[in-house]
Amino acid sequence: MIDTILDRVTRAIELALALAFVLAVLLNFTNVVGRYVFGLSFLASDEVQVFIMVVMTFLGAAVVTRRNMHLRMDVLVKFMPRNVQIALRVAEQLLFIALAAFVVTQSFDYAQRMFRIGRVSDMAGVPMWIPHSAVAVGFGLMLLIAAFGFVALFRPAPPQPDGGEVKP
Repeated sequence: MIDTILDRVTRAIELALALAFVLAVLLNFTNVVGRYVFGLSFLASDEVQVFIMVVMTFLGAAVVTRRNMHLRMDVLVKFMPRNVQIALRVAEQLLFIALAAFVVTQSFDYAQRMFRIGRVSDMAGVPMWIPHSAVAVGFGLMLLIAAFGFVALFRPAPPQPDGGEVKP
């Protein structure tokens, strides 16, 4: 059930990020046309595009984590005994959980400070807690995914219809 929920959340994030990317491209196109055709520049659009890219980066990292598609240097690990591979996978998940938890606490604290002081961006007037919250949300999702992945390491693999086992 948790797998289904995480898959649905991941899919929703992917769709939202695709729309955000389209918005960023449209902002850029509008700014180029305005600048070179009408001599007008929308200064806030560059700033908003940067914020969109920040959100896309951290929420996209959660999607990559869920899909287990992040970069991994595992050439040598594949040649090690199964017990060593499992131990390294457990260590990797524990380290990921610890680092993600640290980033979540720090970024949440920083976003909260931005909210308290009412800081807004210079050109667009975007409340700065919003782009800074993307770091906390992205790493929070990665923390949940990593914690679930850690627990999944200790569950027995479900049998396949042909009698074989599924590899994690």
